[in-house]
Amino acid sequence: MEEFNYQLASFLPFRDKEVCERVRKIKKEDLPDHPNPNFKIRIIEDEYQFYLEFALDIVRRIKESLEAGRQLVAIFPVGPMPQYSIAARIINEMKLSCKHVHSFNMDEYADQDGNTAPISWEGSFQKSMIENFWGIIDEELRPPVSQIHFPTSKVLKDYGKMIEDLGGADICYGGIGWCGHIAFWEAHLGYEFGDDIESYKKAGPRIVELHPMTIMQNALHSFSGDWSWVPPKAATIGPAQILGAKYRSFWLDGYLGGGISWQRFIARLVAYGPVNTLVPGSILQTAPTTYTLLGGVAEDCKIQMK
Repeated sequence: MEEFNYQLASFLPFRDKEVCERVRKIKKEDLPDHPNPNFKIRIIEDEYQFYLEFALDIVRRIKESLEAGRQLVAIFPVGPMPQYSIAARIINEMKLSCKHVHSFNMDEYADQDGNTAPISWEGSFQKSMIENFWGIIDEELRPPVSQIHFPTSKVLKDYGKMIEDLGGADICYGGIGWCGHIAFWEAHLGYEFGDDIESYKKAGPRIVELHPMTIMQNALHSFSGDWSWVPPKAATIGPAQILGAKYRSFWLDGYLGGGISWQRFIARLVAYGPVNTLVPGSILQTAPTTYTLLGGVAEDCKIQMK
């Protein structure tokens, strides 16, 4: 068979073809065998079970911290959100108080000038989080409004300190973006740091230009495929807040059905590629983390032309 050799597209920040070929070949059954025992990879086949396990993890941490008489400082993502409504229902059924919870959302959309979206905008992460989680928890159980935080333009410069002043996050939940981002800490931000991974790990909240892959990913799953509807920038926490948490719990559910997953390759590159500044999620390999993949995401990488 005749070889066909080509370079990776120039807009991709990470362009090491040999690494990409190596991680692409990792079989589904081999994914959990990571060399770092503190980076725990697991696969959940059933979609409902996936979101139920996510919800139960949230509820467990709320319950355990309440019973221990301590606050819970948690960083939450927005995106596909079934886990939040499930968690809210369980919290209501258990009559579980969340008054001790301090919630910090990872990110929020922003306009071309760096002004974050208002809570009234239909695509706002603030609106989604209130409507799909905190707002459907019984009023007597939910945290005070003053303990539910978002990285808006008003507080962004102090956002990292707000978390630090509470003793740091106990748990950071998240996912992985198509370009490898964590929160909206985009892959191209690595150009700024080069190989200085230690400085990279200390970087904090900022306004960022969204990478083209992120625009397309979010258009796909949240905006009816309409890339013109996705804002150009976002406010986001940085690696410092993610690695500063006592633990990280990341959930990858980018499966579209029909054997198609946009997350299948990047899940492998993040977990098994080199730790570097051009694949933001790769830094998760350096800290205690649980990395849970939906079965459809974990399937072997292959070309589908039928």
